[in-house]
Order: sequence, then C-alpha cells, then structure tokens
Amino acid sequence: MRAVLVDGTGLELGRGEAPGCVVTVETCEAAANAVLEAVADASRAAGVRLPVDALWAGLSGAGREPARLAVLGRLRDAGLAPSVDVGTDAEAAFQDAFPDGPGILVIAGTGSIAWSRDERGRTGRVGGWGTHLGDGGSGYAIGMAALRRVALAEDGRERPTALKDRLLARLGLEDPRELIEWAGRAGKRDVAALVPMVEGAADQGDAVAASVLDEAAAELDAHVAAVLERTGPWSENPRLALCGGLVWERGPLRTRIVRALAGHRVALVERDVDPPLGAARLALGLLAYRGS
Repeated sequence: MRAVLVDGTGLELGRGEAPGCVVTVETCEAAANAVLEAVADASRAAGVRLPVDALWAGLSGAGREPARLAVLGRLRDAGLAPSVDVGTDAEAAFQDAFPDGPGILVIAGTGSIAWSRDERGRTGRVGGWGTHLGDGGSGYAIGMAALRRVALAEDGRERPTALKDRLLARLGLEDPRELIEWAGRAGKRDVAALVPMVEGAADQGDAVAASVLDEAAAELDAHVAAVLERTGPWSENPRLALCGGLVWERGPLRTRIVRALAGHRVALVERDVDPPLGAARLALGLLAYRGS
C-alpha cells in the first residue's frame, strides 16, 4: 500500500508505504491500520504533522459496500483527517489516468479489472469478480494456471515443463503432490507471487510457461473488447491506460498486451499510472466539496 501527501495545489510533498491488505468486513481493522501506517510514513517524509485536512483511500475490495463502510468507520474513528472517504484502488488509478475526461483503464496486478468512462460520462466495468469468479489475466490467475499445468504434466496430459522445478524450488517443496496442500492454504498474494517463476521459464523458452502468459494477455484483451462493445460510440479512438505490475513497462504481460491492443481502435497512454496520486487528488475534491 502506498500513500501520497499533497498540498492544497496538488503539489506532492511526500510518499509512504505499508504492507497492503484486501478489504473485507473481517479484515477492515487490518486494512485501516495499513492506511494509517502508509499515511504516517508519508507525513514523516513530508515533514508534516498529522492529522491532514482530507483523506481518500483507494483499497482493493472496497467495491463491496459492507467492506467499504467497515473500513471507512475505522478510518474516521482514527482521526487521521476531518474529511475521509474510501473507494476502490481502480477509482484512484482512473482519477490519475483520466482526471477530467473519458478513457479506459486496464488494471492487472494480483487481481484484474477494466474501468471505463465514455464521452457522456457514463462509467462501466468489466472483470473484478474476485478470486473464485473472475480475475482473468491477473497475477493470481497466472499463478494458478502454472500450478495446474504442472499437475497436468505430472499426469501426462500436458507436455513436460520447466515450471515444475522452478515452482518446487521457489516453494521449498520436493514432490509435485505437495503442491496440493500448499495451494489449499495459500492466499491470493502467495499465488500471484509465482508470476516471476512463470516469466523466467517463458524467457528461457519453456512453451508451457509462454502459453500461460499468452492466455493471460488474451484475457485482458477480452476485457478491452467487452468494454469497447458496451461503451461508445466514440467520436475518436478512446485513450487506454495500463496499470499494475503485470502490464507496466517491463511487466511480464506488457509486450503481449500492447501487441493485442493493436487490434483495437484505442490510443495507448504511454506513461505509468500513479494510483496514490489519484487518491490524493480525490482527497482534494473532498476539501472542495466541504468548502462549497
């Protein structure tokens, strides 16, 4: 989790970090504490005393209203700022990518989602269904696909793959069947952390690993196709921004997704998106609303 502190004009003063946490009703306390830690770190870097004037927290999982309200209550009780609001990490990223206009945002990190705002101001989303129902093209999906391909190879249903030795070494296991127990207790971030093993195997010419990455990029491309079908018509090619560790510059899916996007009429935003800065700008909007 990252936090950015800005002054009233939007000038950046300092940044902070803390271990992240997906928000649920059950984890709202941990999520609020992570926000507190990141904001405190940013305030130390900026040389600014807490409380600040306004706080807007963009958190994974906050799209579910009970979870959003739970963590919002904790943050208000903490006294970090007189004006506090909570939204999703996707909203924060979109604010930085397209602060004043339309566009399409694809996020691919531990999870995945596509957000859009068309020229009439209508918003929409594709994906973001979570671990069990969606997140195609995400780090979690890539990690799970790699584990499944190793299992298939062990059964003789898939060609042999270097993923087997790489994953076992990464996890400190000796037998592929030990992956059953590991996968049963692994969290979403644990599974997504396997992506570098897949990328490394693909870079060394492993066809199975390369196909896992190709399939993930195809899932993200399908997100974009669905967004384009459900929005518009556009008077000009919509701008599209990529956000998240999988698709940022030098990310394992960057080349693949850029190649796929060439098949759509979109204008790719070349700069990296900065979600914490988007959240800070939304906090400034809270001040403007309070003063109106």
